[in-house]
Amino acid sequence: MKSKDIPSRFCLDAYDYHLPETLIAQNPPQTRDGSRLLITGKGDDSPEVGVFEDILDHLPRRSLIVVNNSRVVPGRLRTVGEHGGGMEMLLLTPLNLLRRAQRTERRKSMVASDVLLRPAKKAKVGKVFQFSEIQARVLEKGEFGQTKVELSWPSELVLEKILRTSGEIPLPPYIRRPSDQRDLERYQTVYADEQEAGSIAAPTAGLHFTPLLRDKLIQAGHEWAEVTLYVGYGTFSPIRCDDIRDHRMHGEYVKITQGVAEAVRRAKQEGRAVVAVGTTSMRTLEGVAAIQGGVEPFEGWLDTYICPGFTFQVVDGLITNFHLPKSSLLVLVSAFAGRERILAAYRRAVAEGFRFFSYGDAMFIRP
Repeated sequence: MKSKDIPSRFCLDAYDYHLPETLIAQNPPQTRDGSRLLITGKGDDSPEVGVFEDILDHLPRRSLIVVNNSRVVPGRLRTVGEHGGGMEMLLLTPLNLLRRAQRTERRKSMVASDVLLRPAKKAKVGKVFQFSEIQARVLEKGEFGQTKVELSWPSELVLEKILRTSGEIPLPPYIRRPSDQRDLERYQTVYADEQEAGSIAAPTAGLHFTPLLRDKLIQAGHEWAEVTLYVGYGTFSPIRCDDIRDHRMHGEYVKITQGVAEAVRRAKQEGRAVVAVGTTSMRTLEGVAAIQGGVEPFEGWLDTYICPGFTFQVVDGLITNFHLPKSSLLVLVSAFAGRERILAAYRRAVAEGFRFFSYGDAMFIRP
């Protein structure tokens, strides 16, 4: 189908917008909850402007706030030695899944993992690269640098400790500086669970919360619940087709506990708003509901793609950052609140000088 024959709401070009490069945040704000906040609603035409710490003034009474508690792993590694070839590897398989699958042979721990290797043209099948104490042998090549490798390292060492010592926090490419010590703390939510390490990017809407703000929410009568989605390639993989309906999401591993499922069901029965913090929390809730007919306990891979026409069953409001043009995340928020309304809100944010993307400001789409 030619682009001119695609209905506008399904045409990738319809999800573009002008963004001055100067508005792409390169560093975290001075304080987490001091970020700016754009407040809009599914029926609003004129967004309000505030600061994030005032989110309490805009949440419906006794909302259920659902966050993604996954933790970012310093999973970007670079080759060592003069013959290393300048290779870069980014782990894609969640660390918890690697732990379960690893085996020991001849004093080496070994496990198969999906990674991104760059430059991809050097990643020939059978070739071995050395990343600190980790060797990576190429097993299978995929598209756009996606590669299956066998990782091996001395069995007396723990993979996570190697990553903490030798790995880098994988800042996205639009942050044009090397990661530093500050990112170890700030590119991580304050509620990131040590037991849920495995994301290659932060669930960035959650970066605005502080422990004090979370306490204030609970004291005000709101409920707090945590799901897990290990942010992976599916979240940031670009849409490469003119008709967005042809896009396919890469699977990401998610968890919903019995307690969270019960909290969601209770909120819906009582008529209380379910507010997702971030697109990953929304995709976890809505994806599991789409598969199971409602929010039930779940652990496994999820590849739900949310675009116009999707039937939302769970989420009433969404706290989110501002997303890249023509991205699946911008398509998601547009499906939730309406493309024209979202693009109008983005134009307002640009006019107001909001900061965009991972370390940028936030938007609240209220019920």
